[in-house]
Amino acid sequence: MDALALVILLVAVVGLALVGAVVGLVTTRRRRPRPLPNTHTDVLGTPVAEDEAPVELSAPPATIEPEVPTLERPEGAASRLARLRQRLAGSQGGLGRGLLALLSRDRLDEDTWESIEDTLLTADIGVAPTQQLVDNLRARLRAEGGADPRAVLREELLALVDPDMDRRLNVSGPDGQPGVVLVVGVNGAGKTTTVGKIARILVSEDLRVTLGAADTFRAAAVEQLATWGERVGVEVVRGSEGSDPASVAFEAVKQGAATEVDTVIIDTAGRLQNKQGLMDELGKVKRVIEKQAPVTEVLLVLDATTGQNGMIQARVFSEVVDVTGIVLTKLDGSAKGGIVVAVQRELGVPVKLVGLGEGPDDLAPFNAEAFVDALLG
Repeated sequence: MDALALVILLVAVVGLALVGAVVGLVTTRRRRPRPLPNTHTDVLGTPVAEDEAPVELSAPPATIEPEVPTLERPEGAASRLARLRQRLAGSQGGLGRGLLALLSRDRLDEDTWESIEDTLLTADIGVAPTQQLVDNLRARLRAEGGADPRAVLREELLALVDPDMDRRLNVSGPDGQPGVVLVVGVNGAGKTTTVGKIARILVSEDLRVTLGAADTFRAAAVEQLATWGERVGVEVVRGSEGSDPASVAFEAVKQGAATEVDTVIIDTAGRLQNKQGLMDELGKVKRVIEKQAPVTEVLLVLDATTGQNGMIQARVFSEVVDVTGIVLTKLDGSAKGGIVVAVQRELGVPVKLVGLGEGPDDLAPFNAEAFVDALLG
């Protein structure tokens, strides 16, 4: 019996040992971390093997293209003229309506004629043109009896504005040389902006243009002109800040001739008419340019809202650089349209362009009939 008990005890011990080993093995397997599911694929979409480290695929480096400015296509002359009529009718029609109201009275007595004179003088037409217009109106309305006051006023105003003046821009030079347009005026009149807008007008007519940034005393003016050039795709010749304006103008004309452009437009510093040294320098700019090519146009930019002060500026500039045409800016605001008549009478040269707003295409060739019709509403 003792031997049998010993055998049973040994079998029990061995059995318990086997059970413990099995339980320990199962527990160990349960505690072992399971591998993460594969979520990476290569370029062909093949799964990565479990025993391989996932490979991060980097995107190819992006190619940075140089930024090319978008060239704008400026408006043509026809749409500009349509805007001229619309804007002028809105801003200048009060003058014509006031005159027509006075001329349509049943009895044109002396008090009425004095009121007509006051209305014209207030509109900056000037003393001599006002007297001429009043005399002509009195004579015609007396002689023609039942004539339409509006028709008579339109004819006389048109005669004052003078539709026969040559208002074309002289932008072509002789013998294949580029035309040279010199733009002058005091600070604040909108001179640099006008240069950019003239470039847009010429580009709309398929002319090749170069701009000369000769306002070297104002870095902002040079940058502003460069922006205008980028917008319509024309080259801008510039110098360092404070460099000699005459040398910049000379280089612009030289470069324009070498590249066979049609027109070179030179922006000059805003000269104050009471600074004789600066005015003399402006004369020097013109003389230096003409060593390369003749100046075909000298445009004086005037702020139409300055009234008689603008007339003083016009006189002084015309003595220095022989002005050939006038650009009137800000004619769409509170300007008094009579300055068109006054400045033409003062200088004997035509108003060629008028500014009618802040937009890039709000500079239009002046049209005498459209202007008078706008005055009359």
